Amino acid sequence: MAARISPEDCRQLVGTCVGTSEWLPMTQDMIDRFARCTRDEQFIHVDPERAAGTPFGGTIAHGFLTLSLLTCLAEQAIPRIAGASMAVNAGFDSVRFVAPVRAGSAIRGRFVLKEFVERKPGQWRSVFDVTIDLEGEDRPALVAEWLIVTFVAP
Repeated sequence: MAARISPEDCRQLVGTCVGTSEWLPMTQDMIDRFARCTRDEQFIHVDPERAAGTPFGGTIAHGFLTLSLLTCLAEQAIPRIAGASMAVNAGFDSVRFVAPVRAGSAIRGRFVLKEFVERKPGQWRSVFDVTIDLEGEDRPALVAEWLIVTFVAP
């Protein structure tokens, strides 16, 4: 879990990389479970034999699976606001799936704090430029601009 900092200290981090997560293996089991849950069982995700004959050379994770893992990657990397009662996902201004995430590869999240503003007393909006790196690759798997609202007790 990331450190706890005051809202004032968080303001000072705007424009910097506030954290990088550990590497997370993307297993075929994770992909299969996500496919069942979302009912997206296209062969490029769940059939290693058929997927081997595609330009990907094997199964790949769903882009939405990679996107959904941002919360667990952020948990490791983004500092917590001291006194926060909760934080909620407020959405994305942009999301791009840049490169496929092959089964058996590993990903990590890098989080740059782009903006941190108090919308109203005790309600802070953070905007992060997020990059999901692929271990051993030059191109990232995903880039996004992510909005989070944090509620801080007065």
